[in-house]
Amino acid sequence: QVQLVESGGGLVQAGGSLRLSCAASGHTICISAMGWYRQAPGKERELVAAITSGGSTNYADSVKGRFTISRDNAKNTLYLQMNSLKPEDTTVYYCAAGATMAEYDYWGQGTQVTVSS
Repeated sequence: QVQLVESGGGLVQAGGSLRLSCAASGHTICISAMGWYRQAPGKERELVAAITSGGSTNYADSVKGRFTISRDNAKNTLYLQMNSLKPEDTTVYYCAAGATMAEYDYWGQGTQVTVSS
């Protein structure tokens, strides 16, 4: 089993920045891909960004150029640097981990990001 704990969410004004962190513990050797998802009320969960253990990344078009995903494999920690935040980025962000980008077996509890206009 793998446990994921997110932190770093909060309230920020439009145009501001936040940095999310996700600490992984447990059987982390089975993790290759990690990602950030978000889900607004009444909407489907969407991929924000993902990264493999080798550093390959994938971003949603809506966040390209504004968000940067990174990971510290030695610390088993995933990050999401969010710049130029917009009110439409407001929602709960979830950390995910698994063997591949196509299959996430583990999920965090989520962290709320609120961007005020």
